[in-house]
Order: sequence, then C-alpha cells, then structure tokens
Amino acid sequence: MIEKEDPVISEEEAAQYDRQIRLWGLDAQKRLRGSRVLLAGLGGLGAEVAKNLILAGVKGLTLLDHEQVSEESCRAQFLVPVTAQGQNRAKASLERAQNLNPMVEVHADPDRIEDKPDDFFLQFDAVCLTGCSRDLMIRVDQLCSKHKIKVFCGDVYGYYGYMFCNLGQAHNYVEEKPKVVKPSGESNDGPEAKKAKVDPNETTMVKKTASFCTLKEALEVDWTSEKAKAGLKRTPVDYFLLQVLLKFRTDKGRDPDPQSFPEDSQLLRQIRDDVLESLSLNSDLLSDDFISYCFSEMSPVCAVVGGVLGQEVVKFADNQQYLT
Repeated sequence: MIEKEDPVISEEEAAQYDRQIRLWGLDAQKRLRGSRVLLAGLGGLGAEVAKNLILAGVKGLTLLDHEQVSEESCRAQFLVPVTAQGQNRAKASLERAQNLNPMVEVHADPDRIEDKPDDFFLQFDAVCLTGCSRDLMIRVDQLCSKHKIKVFCGDVYGYYGYMFCNLGQAHNYVEEKPKVVKPSGESNDGPEAKKAKVDPNETTMVKKTASFCTLKEALEVDWTSEKAKAGLKRTPVDYFLLQVLLKFRTDKGRDPDPQSFPEDSQLLRQIRDDVLESLSLNSDLLSDDFISYCFSEMSPVCAVVGGVLGQEVVKFADNQQYLT
C-alpha cells in the first residue's frame, strides 16, 4: 500500500461535505478523504458505485475497464454519453464522473484488469470488483488479503444482484442495541420487577469481532460435510444461482444475453445441472424459474445493489464500524 498522508479538510471541502460531517463526524470524513479506491468494471453497477464513492468524498478513485461502450452500456449506466459508443468505457465515463465532485481525483485506466501485475493493486486502500471472472476475483482477493487491503465484489444479473466483502480476520465493530435496564437490589413489586427490562428509548454500543472468509472459501464449500448439510436449509438458493452465473461467465466470457435468450437459457439449465451435480446437490434445488430473471443489467437493481456496495466501501474507508 502507498504511504498514508495526513488528510486535511479545507474550508471548501468542509462546506461541500457539511451534511456528511454532521452525520459521521469530521475525523471520519478525514479518513474517507485519505482513501484511494480501485473500481473495476464500468457497467451499470460500476457507475452506481462510482457515483456513491465520488459524492462521499474519497481522495482518489481509479476507474478500470477495457470494454468499449455499447448500446446496452448507454442504457444501463449514466456516466457515458450516448455519443460515446465504440469508445473505451472507463475513459468515456471519466468526464461525468469527475463533474460529480471536482474535489475527488478520478482517473480512467483502459487496460485489462487481467493484465495488471500484483503491485498495481497494492497502491489502493480498497478494491471493488464488478463484472470480473471468478478466477480473477479469487486471485485479487487472495493477494489483497495478504496485504490487508479490503476487497469488495458485486454484480447484477437482471433482477438478481449480490455483493461480497472481505474485511480480513478479527474485524472489530460496534453494534447499536436497545439498552437493558437491570433491576435494583431490593424491590417489593414481585418477581416481575426483578427481571431485566429493555428500555426502547435508550441504546448502547456493544463491541464485537467478526472474521471474514476469503472468496475462495465462500465459493468452495464442501456440501458433503455434515456441517454444510446442516446449514443447507438456511442457505439462500441465490448462492447457487451465483455459482451458475459465474460458471456461465467463465465458459462463455460474457453474461447471459437477451439477444440469444433461447440458446443461453438452454445453456444455463445445463450449467445448473452440472454445477449442482459437482456440489453433490439435487438439481431441483434451483428451479427453472431462475432463467427468467438473470438476463442483462437493470438500472433499478444496479441502483439498489450499487447503493449497498458503495455504502460498505464508504463505511470501511471512513472507519465506521456500525452494522446496518
């Protein structure tokens, strides 16, 4: 990682971020102002994440994308003008992204992320990956974990979206909970008066510690183990849908395309069967209905998932330790 500077908030920045400073404090805004973030993938989801990080006021944001602007890009995201078709997606997004907040250093990188050496990722405080292959996300996650760089991943497929974050081992945070009022030592009001009660008007902060697994561990669960079998009923089927979609991306080098819906639907069914069989699970676990809602990026879904993903990056960057 790069050597951290002591961030300073100017009067102009204090005025710009006044609302945020009132919300989470000046020190938190300073920490956010000192953070550099890499965002890979400038599709619909990437544009939403970029907007949220730039408006929040990080120090620097690098937009990394080698893809060209397509007609779908213009529909899915708002940072590229309709006249930019055929141009590099990162460069085409730069002007509108920078105009969101001139105080943030926004850079466009048109290179392929697969071609980037390990040292490239070490200059950032956090890395956010969208639209990337499974193998690449695992590689970057493992690299960044060794160097205490936080990793966030996310994608949108039609009505479906996901996010993953790896904040490392022993991640400390505090959780706000209703305050429990203990009874006084003596009471003549009977047994009920001696019980602890929850005061809905007061809260207290409870310190907790969480350990995050790597992406590789999250995706390579041994479902034949007794522990995994016991937790299968509590596991959303969306987890297995993600496995199918990532396998589709690996095999085809793209995501399901509405223009080839019949062919891609058949392939998705076959991949579903293959993936669940490889996990020693019944193919009935994921019904055929999933095919109807995992094509293309939908702007409303990008906005929701991008809001959550951007919020998690901001919470790390300004060192907020609250669960939402």
